[in-house]
Amino acid sequence: MIQRQRDQDSLYSLLADLESRCGGKRRLSNCDGRMDWPERGVYFFFENEELREDGATPRVVRVGTHGLRPSRSTLWGRLRQHKGSANGSMPGGGNHRGSIFRLHVGTALLATSRWPEEIHKSWGVGSNAPAEVKQREYPLERAVSDHIGLMPFLWLEVDDEPGSQSDRGVIERSAISLLSNFDRTSVDTSSGSWLGRNADRGSVRESGLWNVNHVQDDPSGDFLSIMENYVHGQGD
Repeated sequence: MIQRQRDQDSLYSLLADLESRCGGKRRLSNCDGRMDWPERGVYFFFENEELREDGATPRVVRVGTHGLRPSRSTLWGRLRQHKGSANGSMPGGGNHRGSIFRLHVGTALLATSRWPEEIHKSWGVGSNAPAEVKQREYPLERAVSDHIGLMPFLWLEVDDEPGSQSDRGVIERSAISLLSNFDRTSVDTSSGSWLGRNADRGSVRESGLWNVNHVQDDPSGDFLSIMENYVHGQGD
């Protein structure tokens, strides 16, 4: 546990350096595709009032990347899926069937507020849904967009080729596994009011992260060195 605490401290030190290089955190509600985004990267979301045990340092609540299989996927493309739609027939909504992040936030919101039974029955069902179902789910999609849109995040450019052993993949899954409290002694426990405690997946509730994959894994032994190279501009 002591080593895990030290490694977490090292990770947060790197994130502090990354924040300086990024010019500060951004919020998805204020972001669009015209901003300067790297083609490929890893993102780290924080959440208002979620702090580390020191009571001052913001706690990471989700780590993610995009397209670890060959595709045209981009960092902004993935972030845009999490953000939702700004325009269209249902502005401010989104598609939780295309974003597992949105799906989990939605299940937590369903458990903390009163929503029509029809939404409870359809939320997360299938990879697509008829227009009338999406229309019924629209108010919850808006609530998900509002919640995620206010979450500060950082992004790290890692422009290597897609693949399960790519540096992006190593950083993503190792950061998740290092930060996760699932089935292990808790470090930087989520607050009692954290929305994720109401998610329908135990892996979210217990890990303290809006992640399911890799919460039970062990981090790669050299991932902090790999991440440091990219944070300090040496990854290429």
